[in-house]
Amino acid sequence: MSTFGRGHRGRPRPHVPGQMNKTEQAYADRLEILRRAGEVLSFRFEAIKLRLAKNTFYTPDFLVVTPSQIEFHKVKGFWQDDARVKIKVAADQYPEFAFIAVQKSKDGWKVEEF
Repeated sequence: MSTFGRGHRGRPRPHVPGQMNKTEQAYADRLEILRRAGEVLSFRFEAIKLRLAKNTFYTPDFLVVTPSQIEFHKVKGFWQDDARVKIKVAADQYPEFAFIAVQKSKDGWKVEEF
C-alpha cells in the first residue's frame, strides 16, 4: 500500500515534512480568516525547529505572529504522550513565546495553552 492515505490497519499516514494534512489545512484556513481580520499579522507552516536536548527537537505546526506576541501552534487530531511532553518541555525552555495546541471539535477549535 502507498504511504499516502490510510495505512495498515487504518493507521494515519506518516507525516510528510512541509505538507499539511487535512486538519492542518483547515487550521491554516482559520488562521487566514484571523489574518484578514487583523488578529494575526502572519503565519507560516513548519517554519522553525526548536532544540529541546541533544538529538531532540520540537517542530510546531505553525509560527503565528499576533500584534502582541509570537506563538507556536500545534494542531492535533489526537494526543500521543511524547507530543504532549515535547510541547510542555518547549514551553518551559522558551518562556518568551506562547505555546498553543488546537484540536478540531464539532463546535470549532478546542484551544489549550501551555
